[in-house]
Amino acid sequence: MTTAVLWLRRDLRLADHPALLAARDESDEVLPLFVLDDVLRGTSGAPRLAFLYRCLRELEERTDGRLRVLTGRPEDVVPRVAREVGATGVHISSDHAPYGRSRDERVREALEDVPLVATGSPYGITPGVLRKDDGTPFRVYSPYARAWRARGLHSPAPTPRVLPWTDGDLPTDGVPDDPDLDGVVLPEAGERAATARWKAFVGAGASSYAETRNRPAADGTSGMSVYLKYGCVHPRTLHDALGEDDGALKLAGELVWRDFYADVLWHRPESAREELQPQMASLQYDEGPEADARFQRWATGTTGYPIVDAGMRQLLGEAYVHNRVRMIVGSFLTKDLHLHWRRGARHFMQHLRDGDLASNQHGWQWIAGTGSDPAPYFRVFNPVKQGRDHDPDGEYIRRWVPELQGLDGKHVHEPWLLPDGPPNGYPRPVVDHGVERAEALRRYAEVRA
Repeated sequence: MTTAVLWLRRDLRLADHPALLAARDESDEVLPLFVLDDVLRGTSGAPRLAFLYRCLRELEERTDGRLRVLTGRPEDVVPRVAREVGATGVHISSDHAPYGRSRDERVREALEDVPLVATGSPYGITPGVLRKDDGTPFRVYSPYARAWRARGLHSPAPTPRVLPWTDGDLPTDGVPDDPDLDGVVLPEAGERAATARWKAFVGAGASSYAETRNRPAADGTSGMSVYLKYGCVHPRTLHDALGEDDGALKLAGELVWRDFYADVLWHRPESAREELQPQMASLQYDEGPEADARFQRWATGTTGYPIVDAGMRQLLGEAYVHNRVRMIVGSFLTKDLHLHWRRGARHFMQHLRDGDLASNQHGWQWIAGTGSDPAPYFRVFNPVKQGRDHDPDGEYIRRWVPELQGLDGKHVHEPWLLPDGPPNGYPRPVVDHGVERAEALRRYAEVRA
C-alpha cells in the first residue's frame, strides 16, 4: 500500500479541494496532517485559535478520526511523518503569505527526495499569475479586476464520495482545548457550517447585497470571511453559485478584492509592515503617552463617537467588525487620532476571528492612504455622517453602546449635543473631527508636496 500525505493549512475542507484529489490519485491511502506551528499560533489571538481548533475537530470527525494533529516546526514534523509512512509525496495547497512561502521552502528542502506537490491555492486566481501587459504587477484594483474577469475561473473541483484515509499508525497530539474567549461569541466553525451559511445567504440575501452591505444593523453580508480564512470553503465555490444581478456582481467584486490584496502581498511582501507607497513613509503620526491614551479609548470603544465605539465593541464582543464600520474606525484611528495604521492592523489581527494578513494589512493601508488606492489621502470619513448614512435609525449603535439605548435616531449620533450632555456616563468626543480632519489633510499635503 502506498501513502500520500495531505498537509492541510488554509484548506480545512473536503469539497473543491484539488490538493486532496491529487493526493488520492497518487497513492492507495491518504494521511491527513495538520501541524500546530507555534510561530503562527503565537501571532494569533484567542478568537482565531478557537475557530481553528473547532474547524480541526470537525475535520477530525470527517476523516474518520484519521487526522493527525502534531505540534512542532513544520520543517521537522512533515519530513518525519513522510519518512515514517514512506510517503510517495506531500500534497499541499500553495501558500502565498511571506511566512508561508519561506516555511514551505524549508519543508521542501528537508523532504529531500519526497516531492512537495502544490495543487491549487486558497484564491480564485493564484497570486502572481495576473500581470499587466508590460509584465509588471498590478498596483490598483480596477485594472486587476478587469484582468481577473477576462481570465475567469475553473469550475469547482469534484467532491470525492469515498476517500481512503489512513492514520499511518502514527500517534496524534490531538486538537487543543479552546483558549479563553472572555465572552466572545463565535459562529459555528467548519465546512458544514460554511456550506449552510452560504446556502442560506444565496437563498435570501445575495440579490439584495448591493443595497444592504453597508448597513451594519442588517444581516446583509455573506458572513463567509472567516470560512474563507481557514479554507472551509473555496472562493471558486462561492463564485460558481452567484448569478448576474447587482447584488451577486457586487459580492463577486468583493471576492476579487481578496485575490487582489493577496497578489499585492505576493509581489510586495514587505507591505505587510511597510507603506506600499514609499513616499507615505514620512507621514507624521502621533506618539507618546497622550497618543497611547487615545489609542486605548479607540480600542475600548470609548471615543465618544457612537458609530466608532459600536464598531470597536463589536470587535470585542464578536471578534468581527462589519466591513463598512471597519473603514469608519480605521479612518478615525489614522486621520482623527493620527495614529499609525500598523497599530490598528495589529489590534485587529489580535481580535478578529477572520484576521487575514493580506486583506487586513492592505485594507488598513487603503484606509490610511498609504496603499493601493491611487488617491485616498483626502478621504477622511466623518463619523457622524457615516453613522447617519449607514445606521440612520441608530439600531447598530444602540445594540453595541447600551449607554445610548434610550436615544432616538436623531440624537444617538451626536449625544454630546443633548442639553445635559451624553447620558449614562457615555464620554464626550475625544477629539473635534473638524479640527483633526484639517490637521490630517495638512500632514498629507506635506508628504505629497
